[in-house]
Amino acid sequence: MTTATRDLAGLTARIAEIAPGLRVETGPGATGPYAYDASNYRVLPRAVAFPRTADDVVAVLRACREADVPVTARGGGTSMAGNAVGLGVVLDFSRYMNRILDIDVEARTARVEAGVVLDALRGATALHGLDFGPDPSSHSRCTLGGMIGNDACGNRSVRDGRTSGHVETLEIVTADGVRAVADHSGLRAAEPGDAEAVRRVARLESDLRRLVEDNLALIRTELGRIPRQVSGFQLHHLLPENGFDLARALVGTEGTCAVVTAATVRLVATAQASTLLTLGYEDVVEAAEDVPEILRWSPSAVEGMDEAIVATMRARRGPDSVTGLPEGRAWLYVELEGDDQAAVNARAAELLDALEVRGRMTGGRVVESPAERRSLWRVREDGAGLAARLVDGGESWPGWEDAAVAPENLAAYLRDFRKLLASHDLTGVLYGHFGAGCVHVRIDFDPATEAGRTVMRRFLTEAAALVVEHGGTLSGEHGDGRARSELLEVMYSHRMIAAFAAFKKTFDPEGLLNPGVIVDPAPLDADLALRELPLLETTFGFPHDEDGFAGAVRRCVGVGRCRSDSGGVMCPSYRATGEENASTRGRARMLQEMVRGEAVTDGWRSTEVKDALDLCLSCKACSSDCPVGVDMATYKAEFLHQHYKGRLRPRSHYSLGWLPKTSALAGYAARPVNALLRGPLGKLLARLGGVTTKRRIPAFASRRTLRKTLHAAGTAEQAKAVLFVDSFTRAFRPEVAGAASRVLADAGISCAPQDGLCCGLTWVSTGQLSVARRIMARTVAALDNGDDRPIIVAEPSCAAALKRDVPELLGTEAAQRVASRVQTFTGALTDLAGQDWSPPPLPENVVLQTHCHEYATFKGRRPADLLRRLGVGSVDEAEGCCGLAGNFGFEAEHYDTSMAVADLALKPRIDNLDGRTVVADGFSCATQIDHLAGDRDIRALHLAELLDPAADRTGETS
Repeated sequence: MTTATRDLAGLTARIAEIAPGLRVETGPGATGPYAYDASNYRVLPRAVAFPRTADDVVAVLRACREADVPVTARGGGTSMAGNAVGLGVVLDFSRYMNRILDIDVEARTARVEAGVVLDALRGATALHGLDFGPDPSSHSRCTLGGMIGNDACGNRSVRDGRTSGHVETLEIVTADGVRAVADHSGLRAAEPGDAEAVRRVARLESDLRRLVEDNLALIRTELGRIPRQVSGFQLHHLLPENGFDLARALVGTEGTCAVVTAATVRLVATAQASTLLTLGYEDVVEAAEDVPEILRWSPSAVEGMDEAIVATMRARRGPDSVTGLPEGRAWLYVELEGDDQAAVNARAAELLDALEVRGRMTGGRVVESPAERRSLWRVREDGAGLAARLVDGGESWPGWEDAAVAPENLAAYLRDFRKLLASHDLTGVLYGHFGAGCVHVRIDFDPATEAGRTVMRRFLTEAAALVVEHGGTLSGEHGDGRARSELLEVMYSHRMIAAFAAFKKTFDPEGLLNPGVIVDPAPLDADLALRELPLLETTFGFPHDEDGFAGAVRRCVGVGRCRSDSGGVMCPSYRATGEENASTRGRARMLQEMVRGEAVTDGWRSTEVKDALDLCLSCKACSSDCPVGVDMATYKAEFLHQHYKGRLRPRSHYSLGWLPKTSALAGYAARPVNALLRGPLGKLLARLGGVTTKRRIPAFASRRTLRKTLHAAGTAEQAKAVLFVDSFTRAFRPEVAGAASRVLADAGISCAPQDGLCCGLTWVSTGQLSVARRIMARTVAALDNGDDRPIIVAEPSCAAALKRDVPELLGTEAAQRVASRVQTFTGALTDLAGQDWSPPPLPENVVLQTHCHEYATFKGRRPADLLRRLGVGSVDEAEGCCGLAGNFGFEAEHYDTSMAVADLALKPRIDNLDGRTVVADGFSCATQIDHLAGDRDIRALHLAELLDPAADRTGETS
């Protein structure tokens, strides 16, 4: 046992002694995901602790002080400046300390624990017509503790300012393990009966007051000059004229002075009326020129972005994902709010007129559709991720993503800033809070090479001087962190830097709280995550990533949209478990650790990486929802292929991975096979195959049934399309093939059935890629026969495999040709149906489960949109994965997680069906619905069955 291991064991034993039951984890499988936040930095912690109470935090701080081990507080881990990574123990508040303790509607305050996600607070306060003002773009996963640490702002900071302006009290633990409360008039012990705590807190406050008295003139002249001056410590709140407001002074200290465990925050009334204007410009400088005029109209938000972000969004989620923007190469969003909608609309019209007179816009419009507004705000909120990996494949990085100037100086600053970029041969993607003078930019640095790091350091130093020259600040909301703390001496005098150091030392004499940040800073180019790495030989080609697999997993930059707990498709396992290493980000970070080869030293054989990937449902939602396009399903398939190469696999890889083959054989003797599987022997076979016995095994259909079904459907001599009869349809629901053939014919799309081929999906999802390639190659050879007709696939997962997995795994022109012809059943009816086609009468209300693979791969061709277009009045879509996800939910060890995922969206709808029709095209989705229904007479229809002109609807049940 090494000394470091022995010391770590001693530390964890001491924590366990002080706080029995406190969860503390060590080892690369636990610490690897916490070595990163959303910044350029990687700092591997020694341990991660998951406190449940403030007393747990006290225990960790006392034990770490005894052992001289640093402590870093962490919320959602979305910090872009390296504020949430540290060498010692990381405290993850988001896992358990995430309760809303009280909402006082009359006083308009809320008391929350540090790990509460902003959207959770906003959802609770919205019931009372209240809101928390600051709203960072990461609102679906950032925590109040993190917002307090960084003094976060957000899109509506023109109206609501910074977090510090909304804090009433902070409940903190000091570096020596004393609980205290900071408010607008100072500091007091949290436990008045603890005489020693009272004495320590009184001495701390006395020392702070003396520090302020010694630096009154300095603080008054250097701090609080512009609204977004977040850099450094906000000591001006301690001035006599500000009432010694210690709560506000501690906001923005980035966990370097005390650990915040809870806070009481002020709430604001929700606006009764609002409207959104989108304004187009030739470039962002032109847009910035109009900002002072726009501010005269008292907007709640003025946000800007350039064309690169919009282009990337359209490429990733389809051309229709961004609508409502006028012509231009840069845009402003201007939101106006008030108490009366007519008055707000009139102001919007007047503002547009005033801006047109100025003559800078290329166009402007009022966005009236709520759906269009949500879509537009999604683009802006995903700016950091979209700018990280652009449509041309180029990568960009933070580091100077957060500078701010007074809004009236913004255009001049941007003009000089772009010149500075050009002088270093760098390109920046610009967006941000233009109404507050705060500009976010991601730059195409090359932090992996020594030469690139040299350019990066030189540029950042000159950029600091430039923003100071324009009267600005290095950080406008993200904090200084590891990215900018070294540059504070460019912005502040030596005396101010010394005052910052004295402030921290008063709270933290040993320097154990988040060291290397703000005071005694680490070099800005130390601990960078990127370095030059060898290329890995893989089976998938990863054609969109320059460095292959290493470049693919590097896509994750930590913005954490996969950690959203407020709805969505990505990431089902995180939403079900709340665990970081069960998120897309956590898995990507573990894969990055594997490629790096330091903490994870056994490469593809790593059990820690395998465990991190274990709960990935391979739903592929991340490939669409993640702003940088992380495709964890593909990464998992590659890892499993390499991990088990030449080794015995889990039993389910054979029983479920080879299902297309075994089901084809079962089809020749379906009746006796089904009888066998329904009996005791069936459960034994399930156990032997690693399959859960808590589910009914779906009944196999006979080959004769499929032949009869297709024969009855008929085939036109000059078919316009190919109907690909996939393995799941063939084996379990051949009636869908017949219904699909009839519906397509009725819609003017006559089809020729193609049976006997397979997309290879089950071998991909279990990582048996060599077999998958052979299966796919045979399928491509059969389909690429000079035919250019559309290939229509009723099963969405198989359609997705043919569309994406086949060309990426085979890498041939023939595979690309086949993929280009593939359409889902929904897509075929959307694009190819005759204009005079009229479907049979449809139900008024439908509950829809969209297959995740269809959602991710076939953008803009959603079943929900088609159903509404065909006349269904209400489509209640269960947003997110059904939980079964192919082989995942059938595997014994994954059953509980599968059902927990179903609980998120699908199960509540099945439990409250109220006679509505259920539609689910995916075989997995339909099977999960059947399982959730239990003994109830509920069956999910494929869209083809719903639209089948030959269906008998007299006794149809839902």
